[in-house]
Amino acid sequence: MSKQTRLTAGDAELTINPDNGCRIESLRIGGTELLRQGERYGCFPMVPWCGRIELGQFRNGGVKHQMPLNSPPHAIHGTGRDSVWKPARTADDDGRSAAFTYELGDPWPYTGRVTQTFALTEESLTVQLGVETLADSFPAQAGWHPWFNRSLDGGAPVRIDFTADWQEERGEDHLPTGRRIAPAPGPWDDCFGMPGGVDVTLTWPEQLELKVTSRSAWVVIYDEQEAAVCVEPQSGPPNGLNTLPHHVTPIEPLEIAATLAWRRL
Repeated sequence: MSKQTRLTAGDAELTINPDNGCRIESLRIGGTELLRQGERYGCFPMVPWCGRIELGQFRNGGVKHQMPLNSPPHAIHGTGRDSVWKPARTADDDGRSAAFTYELGDPWPYTGRVTQTFALTEESLTVQLGVETLADSFPAQAGWHPWFNRSLDGGAPVRIDFTADWQEERGEDHLPTGRRIAPAPGPWDDCFGMPGGVDVTLTWPEQLELKVTSRSAWVVIYDEQEAAVCVEPQSGPPNGLNTLPHHVTPIEPLEIAATLAWRRL
């Protein structure tokens, strides 16, 4: 049986399942569930890569590596969501924060440690991911994949508002082509560039407004599913291990943070 961790602040309730990829299984505000429920949903960390890797292959210098093709013909969303994480710090005395870690390993070809922290207040949730190497340097990415309910308690469907500097043109293989184009209207399964930091607003009319922000410059928006929409802040674009990698070294970890802040309407 999985060991869930529950944080509370005012009427905000957060449930984390470290045994199921350290995903957020539930985020409830005033008793209303914001996240789609189910074993593969909620909000999971994408690490040590985000989105798809072309044909599951990436290079580190002259060495080519092959990842399992869990979304043929590509590899998708990293190994963290399929791993068991260990508590690095269980809920603090105030029940508002916690931290978890897992050790990178097979099928990922490098040793390292990933730490994810959660800090809940009455009006926001801040999540952080850190990736460090225990030996050799390696390319990596990190981010989150939340599944927000399209409607809350049967209300009007959510509206997504954002201003991006560009959209990564998506090829037929669902990977960026390398061209940057003007942002196009949805529906989306697309990556957008926001050099000033991710800033996306979700509005459930007459119910709740939620802002997703991050100092990172990349966000994937997905709204092609009837039940849920996704706003995914991440450290680089899909296939970024090949096109725009962050190299984790003994003196330079990869760190990313994102905040969800809400207010009632």
